[in-house]
Amino acid sequence: MKLTSKLLCLGLFIALTALSCNSKDTPDIIYTNGHIYTSDISNSKVEAVAVKNGMILATGSLAEIDAMKGKNTKVIDLEGKTMTPGFIESHGHLMGIGYNKLELDLMYVKTYDELVEKVAEAVQNAKPGEWITGRGWHQDKWIERPDNIVKGFQTHDKLSAVSPDNPVYLRHASGHATFANEKAMQMAGVNRLSIEQLSGEVEGGEIIKDDLGNPTGVFTERASGIVGRLVPQSTEEKDEQALEMAIQECLERGITSFHDAGSGQGFIDRLSRFKAEGKLGIRMYVMLSGRSPELLERWYESGPMIDPDHYVTVRSIKLNCDGALGPRGAWLLEDYSDRAGHTGHETLPMEVVTEVSEQGLQHGFQVCSHAIGDRANREILDRYQAAFEKYPDLATDHRFRIEHAQHLSGADIPRFGELGVIPAMQAIHMSSDRPWAIDRLGKARIEEGAYVWQDLLKSGAIIPNGTDAPVEPVDPIPSFYASVSRKTLAGLPDGGFEPNQKMTRDQALKSFTIFGAYSEFEEDFKGSIEAGKVADFTVFDKDIMTISEAEILNTKVAMTIVGGKVLYDAKQQVVK
Repeated sequence: MKLTSKLLCLGLFIALTALSCNSKDTPDIIYTNGHIYTSDISNSKVEAVAVKNGMILATGSLAEIDAMKGKNTKVIDLEGKTMTPGFIESHGHLMGIGYNKLELDLMYVKTYDELVEKVAEAVQNAKPGEWITGRGWHQDKWIERPDNIVKGFQTHDKLSAVSPDNPVYLRHASGHATFANEKAMQMAGVNRLSIEQLSGEVEGGEIIKDDLGNPTGVFTERASGIVGRLVPQSTEEKDEQALEMAIQECLERGITSFHDAGSGQGFIDRLSRFKAEGKLGIRMYVMLSGRSPELLERWYESGPMIDPDHYVTVRSIKLNCDGALGPRGAWLLEDYSDRAGHTGHETLPMEVVTEVSEQGLQHGFQVCSHAIGDRANREILDRYQAAFEKYPDLATDHRFRIEHAQHLSGADIPRFGELGVIPAMQAIHMSSDRPWAIDRLGKARIEEGAYVWQDLLKSGAIIPNGTDAPVEPVDPIPSFYASVSRKTLAGLPDGGFEPNQKMTRDQALKSFTIFGAYSEFEEDFKGSIEAGKVADFTVFDKDIMTISEAEILNTKVAMTIVGGKVLYDAKQQVVK
């Protein structure tokens, strides 16, 4: 059933339920005196919301809700602020958010020299031989080009000079490339003579080398593992610290639910432990990492874990099928415009997509495949479709997803709606990537098939939104801004890139709320402010639905409420 039809039926049920409520039902909490956007099927706005036992009891006018008030009812005055359903991060990497706070955060580095300076500072505080790790660099976002450029990337010379004795391993913002110094490469056995011998290990990736055959320090896609496997494993203590910091960051940014895009059993166990200890705070929807066939086999046997408390649910599988545009790893139908003879990488054999799609249908798992390039998107759609046709009785409500779906062939755009495949996109990528992505794809491909939100929505598809944190900051406000403006965060260009693809404010709000809920099979429980649903709310200090585009970026989260409990209050500067 299409989401719109399902929501109409659900809305009727909820309305009838609300009418039949016992008049003696007294709310624990009433929220009023704010702009309350419900994100329901009619995009309604209400004056007040009543909550009881963490669930929404009723919505309506101030008079209607005030009449329900009992002597012990707490009234929360929103003071003119804006309340929406709790924002859902539909594609992120929770542990990565935490580890960005524990390692070198290179997200805001503006030049190669600045990156080198940060590493040099870390070396001064490091023990001899200790690994220096970090993430967030992106060569296309630097305001100055390095002196030496090989295939669009910097070389390791300056990095190696400031850290001769400490191995350095720095992940690209996209997570699809890494940068290592000479010490790290020595330890991994990477040199001019060994590159060819390592070719079998880097299929689906590349060791970038200069004209003389010397490694430059940059590794893309699967080649990153040659050095990455030497980086010391984390400890459970550090993992818990990272998780605590990530949860806090999400709550401060108004995130009440989080789709984790590919993790293992250790992470799931950690989440379950945090839930049992009352430390989880946000609702987690976990995609199993397809990088571990053994993990998938165990879960095929046990089946999905659907939490009756809606805090830790595992019912999907993440497959990584190509790279990213930044390192030229996205798998394209035609050559990159700025690198002739190169079409990116198929980072996972397509027969695996076929196998997992069929297994997913048979065992009740949603399949979520990472695809950025048009070739990768087409290949995955083909294999999804084949699986649906092979098991039609099991595919009636599959909700299979393609994560990112950034660049599509025009012929494939309608297939998302036709097949019921969800393009899980992150609008902020358009804002960050569009200025330089045109060099990768050229004007025609960009305009016809990149970040085509309206074309996808018109096909009947829904678009859950997010940030891909830590690729981008987990803050949803910039992504909401990008959704409705199609501009960079500097407000450029006037009118936005390909303005015919802008989302409306209502569409953008739904992309962070009810569409996110639908994409994790939770639209009956959350995603809109309606009687019978959970009291997950995000409160902003400005009305994001009416203020000017520029003002959106100045909006702050005032409160984050999960299950009727205020877990973040900006006034008190606390996360509870």
